[in-house]
Amino acid sequence: IPPLLFTLAMSVLAWAIAKWRPGLAFEFPGRIFVSLVWAICGAITCGTGVISFRRVGTTMNPTKPDQASVLITAGIYGISRNPMYLGFLALLIGWSLYLANAVVLMVVPIGFVAYMNRFQIAAEERALKSLFGDEYVSYARRVRRWL
Repeated sequence: IPPLLFTLAMSVLAWAIAKWRPGLAFEFPGRIFVSLVWAICGAITCGTGVISFRRVGTTMNPTKPDQASVLITAGIYGISRNPMYLGFLALLIGWSLYLANAVVLMVVPIGFVAYMNRFQIAAEERALKSLFGDEYVSYARRVRRWL
């Protein structure tokens, strides 16, 4: 499943859970502000990753990591090996906080990270290790997967 589509599906799931279990809703001061901050940080993080890929002219297609032509290690990729996915996660956290439902806040971000680690990132890392060898291994030792 392409990560953007999976993120959208998780957003819909979050909304459905919030509607299905309204008794687990909670309020907190500044909920909308905090939600927006998370969402804006997520959009910026994701966008910065996209810009990095475009600058070097390598593929952004997450379903074909074996077509990468450059290993990006600078900029935001010096902080996180997966800033676009980190941005999607921050967007989901912002959405979950906006929905203010305990089940949503626990299930959606954790489910997203678990799925991405197992089914998306693991495959990408194998492809990058195959393409870039020791350069990727060294990079992976220096920079964390998420943060």
